[in-house]
Amino acid sequence: MLYLDNSATTKIHPEVLEAMMPYLQEEYGNPSSKFYSLAENAKKAVAKAREQVAALLGCDPDEVVFTSGATESNNMIIKGIADYYGREAGANKRLLTTKVEHPSVIETFNFLGERGYDVSFLDVDQYARVGVEQVKEVIAQMQPLLTSIMWGNNEIGSLNPIEELAKVFEENGQFFHTDATQVIGKVPVDMRKLPGLRFLSMSGHKIGGPKGIGAAIIRKQSKEIYTRLTPLMHGGGQENNYRSGTLAVHNVVGLGEAAEIAMKDFRKKIKKIEELEKYLVDIFRINLKEKVVFNNDEENKIPGLISLQFIGINNELLMKKLSAYTALSSGSACSSSKPSHVLNACGKTLEEVRQTIRITLSDQIEKDELKLFEQIK
Repeated sequence: MLYLDNSATTKIHPEVLEAMMPYLQEEYGNPSSKFYSLAENAKKAVAKAREQVAALLGCDPDEVVFTSGATESNNMIIKGIADYYGREAGANKRLLTTKVEHPSVIETFNFLGERGYDVSFLDVDQYARVGVEQVKEVIAQMQPLLTSIMWGNNEIGSLNPIEELAKVFEENGQFFHTDATQVIGKVPVDMRKLPGLRFLSMSGHKIGGPKGIGAAIIRKQSKEIYTRLTPLMHGGGQENNYRSGTLAVHNVVGLGEAAEIAMKDFRKKIKKIEELEKYLVDIFRINLKEKVVFNNDEENKIPGLISLQFIGINNELLMKKLSAYTALSSGSACSSSKPSHVLNACGKTLEEVRQTIRITLSDQIEKDELKLFEQIK
C-alpha cells in the first residue's frame, strides 16, 4: 500500500528505532535518579536528545521541554500563560488565535473562554492565512496577553508569515506562540532569528520519530531567567518545573534521533518532495482536468501537502474505494468526525468540503509509485 497520509503520522525511521531499543531493555534507568550508572546513562541520553532537538529548532537546550506531543504542548503553553498571568483580579485576560488552528488550540481557547477569558478568533483568507497588517491592527486594539498562530496549516498546507509576525511581537513585547507541528523537517526553523516567537509546539511522530513524544519550546526571558507559567502537571518538578513526571527515555531518545535525521540532507529531501508533488499535480491536471480543483496555494506552502477536490465524488467513498492501494485522508486526523473547520473558514461550501482529499508526500516515496493515480478517470 502506498502511504500518503504523512501529515497524520510518519513511519518511524529504522535508525530511530535502533537508537530507542537499548532504553527499552538494558538501559532502563530513571534519569531523575542519581549516581548509579543506569540513572546517569539515562540522564546523558536525555541531555543529548535535548541538544539534538535544540539544534533542529535553533534554541537553547534548556528551552526544550519534553511532552507527550504537540497537543499537550499547546495545552501547557496556552493554559499555563493564561493562568499564571491572567488569574489575578484586573489582569489581562485577552487571548487571540485564528479560526483555522488545530483542535488542540481552538478547544483550549474555547475552554478558557468558558472560564472568563476574552477570546478572539482571527478571520483568514481563502488559503487559511492571516495578514501581518491584519494582526497588527487587531493586537493594537485588544492588546492580547497571548497570541497563537500556527506556522503551517495541517489541512491545506499554507504557511503563515511567522517571521514577519515574530518581528511585530518582538516590538510590542506580547507573548507569541506557534504550533509548528506540520513544518518541522519541511521548513527551516531557527528560533534564535525570531526573538519575538516565545513559544513553539511540535510532535515527534510527524518527523519519523515515535508517537507519544514531542516538545514545547519555552524561550527564556533572559540568559538565566525562565519564563513563568503554571504547570499543566504538578509533581516532582522535572523539566524545569514545567512538566512533572518521569520521562519516557526511549521516546525522548527517539525524538532526538529523528531531529538529527531531519537536519541531514534537508535541502535534498525537500527538493525530492517538491518534485514528487509537481509530478502528482501534473497527473491530476492532465488526466482529470476540470474534474479536480485544488484548495491549496501553489506557493508559500508546506512541501508535499496537496488538498484537492474531486468534483462530484464523496471523499469518504473515494477513500474507501482506494484504501486497498493507498492511504489518504480528508483532512486533520484529530477532527476526522467533523466537517473541516479549516475549509469552512476559507469559504468552502459543505459540498466542497465533502469532495476534498488531502495527500501528503514524503521523501521515502518514488515517482513510479504515484503512477497508480493515472488510472483515476
